[in-house]
Amino acid sequence: MKYKANWPETKERLTALWEGGNKDRPCIAVLAPNGKKATVPPPVSGEQRWLDPDYNMRAMLAQYETTYYGGESLPGWILMAGWAVNTYGATPHFPMDTIWFDHLKVDWDNPPALDLNWDDPYFKKVLALHQAVLKEADKDNFIVGQGVFMPGNDMLAFVIGTEETLVSMYERPEWTKNAILQLTRNWITFMKHFHNLSKETCDFWYGPAGWMTCWLPEPFVCTQSDISCMISPEMFDEFILPEMDLVGAEFKNVWYHLDGQGAFKHLPRLLSLPYMKIIQFVPEAGTPPNGPAHIELYKKIQDAGKIVHIYVPAENIEPLAKALDPARLLIETNCNTPQEADELLEQAVRWTKSGHSSIKRN
Repeated sequence: MKYKANWPETKERLTALWEGGNKDRPCIAVLAPNGKKATVPPPVSGEQRWLDPDYNMRAMLAQYETTYYGGESLPGWILMAGWAVNTYGATPHFPMDTIWFDHLKVDWDNPPALDLNWDDPYFKKVLALHQAVLKEADKDNFIVGQGVFMPGNDMLAFVIGTEETLVSMYERPEWTKNAILQLTRNWITFMKHFHNLSKETCDFWYGPAGWMTCWLPEPFVCTQSDISCMISPEMFDEFILPEMDLVGAEFKNVWYHLDGQGAFKHLPRLLSLPYMKIIQFVPEAGTPPNGPAHIELYKKIQDAGKIVHIYVPAENIEPLAKALDPARLLIETNCNTPQEADELLEQAVRWTKSGHSSIKRN
């Protein structure tokens, strides 16, 4: 891999993670500036930032050229524009920090069909961006990854609004369930379409790119349900679980973004799903970051046979390496220099050995 000098070792460790075989330390993906300089003029608009192929290729390659990819870190570029791959009649907006839609005002006597539209102008823009990434990736320069396509349940909230979606769960449950499943089938179609495009070009054609970059020896997809923080476990089973089952049946291996403590009530159900292989947790704003404060959560996930995937400040890694199963732990972090990154990896071996030797003695 062009931007990843230790790719063979990384591939071996990530394969061992998938198989539960890492014992000397957790998988740690550590990034650091490598000392090189590359200047890219900032985008003049959010739409340029998210959708313009020329700007994205210049920014992407500048990032790769100036980054040290230590441990199990991998070069990958976020394709967040996938949120707009179909707008379903809503109007997308592209500020510098995110993407959002003006919600459709729903006529419940004639609700939106939510059909997949290959002629949506934003599909063509997302496709052009993906094809530009593939051209730069060539066969094995970097991870291409899947587009960040909004899963069915959250896409419904994106299109008609969160409040309208929650109300419709009570007032129009059958329509809402069918709408989520329709959007999920669209999501699956898009995912397969972009996967197939990538497979024709690149060895590293699946996995999330940029945010929480990961590679595993088997294909997997990533999903979430932010709206589930606002519903009960019973409603999760009624409205969200059918979507998860559909995705699991289609792709076999699922990485799940658990967004905040409000989603904890759904964890027992998520951990019971055989296709759910990785749980990635982000704490709520104003609460302690990933680290010692959440060790019991990580243990619960690992005890269910799932992999924990978290971003952790470097100073919080030691207690996790000592307390958790290294065979089911993937940590992302940052250091200031390549030397600090390499030292962190060496320390992680000592921390893991120390912590688990203590556990055995006790």
